[in-house]
Amino acid sequence: MTIAAPLLPPADWRDFLALTKPRVMTLVVFTGLCGMLAAPGTVHPVIGFTAILCIALGAGAAGALNQWYEADIDAVMRRTQKRPLPAGRMDRQAALHFGVGLSAFSVLLMGLAVNIAAAAILLVSILFYVLVYTVWLKRRTPQNIVIGGAAGAFPPLIGWAAATGQVALLPFLLFMLVFLWTPPHFWALALFVKIDYANAGVPMLPVVAGERVTRTQIGLYTIPMALAAVLPWPLGLTGAIYGGVATVTTAIFGALAFRVATRTTAADGDSMKPEKALFKYSILYLFVIFGALVVDRWVLA
Repeated sequence: MTIAAPLLPPADWRDFLALTKPRVMTLVVFTGLCGMLAAPGTVHPVIGFTAILCIALGAGAAGALNQWYEADIDAVMRRTQKRPLPAGRMDRQAALHFGVGLSAFSVLLMGLAVNIAAAAILLVSILFYVLVYTVWLKRRTPQNIVIGGAAGAFPPLIGWAAATGQVALLPFLLFMLVFLWTPPHFWALALFVKIDYANAGVPMLPVVAGERVTRTQIGLYTIPMALAAVLPWPLGLTGAIYGGVATVTTAIFGALAFRVATRTTAADGDSMKPEKALFKYSILYLFVIFGALVVDRWVLA
């Protein structure tokens, strides 16, 4: 006698929204918007809105496919157990169809309504996050975040391409900024949730190489990140507003990263405060520095 698997209740709109990782999407959309606003020339409001919508939908699609593939990991990790799939609020097939459909729609809409260059970069970013980072790297190497960080660095390029139809040196430096920012950002998080990653069998750097190596790598990656952040100013690609904000905010980032990098072990009762401070500030850092880029562009225009 075969016992049928229990049917899951239909997921509601909040579960589909949760699949898109809206908190992560906020930063992705913001950096894409700033890349578009910092580009030369003007963009028709409808075209601009469509481009940002496509970036949001593409990021949400990548997040949904990530959660579809990693449902087993999410079920083990404490901070992800309440997501729709591990919590049993949604069928995996529904998540897969949602992610694939949203991916196709976002790329097609970008290509038809904006331009082919932006659509191509959006497609590459989705495929990179899903296939390269999620499927290939995350469970295989502690360098998952280093290489996979490129996926989250594409939005400034997409925004710039949406406005101009091409890429240039400034959006490439913005790409490098986010790319090099990703390891210190995620490794700071991994230091205080490493037990979660260990339980799930994910070879994050603190789990595989230990805290000491991770702290050193945070410090090392902060150096080229700082160069990528400040370099647009001396190269004449931005003005003094961006240069001043980038210098000050990057110096603060560097100080927090140095504190984490030179720390031997977490003190009793400290609860990884320096690591949490770096993680939280790193998110604010990108919002501020990209916001300064737009202000600089429009003040000098």
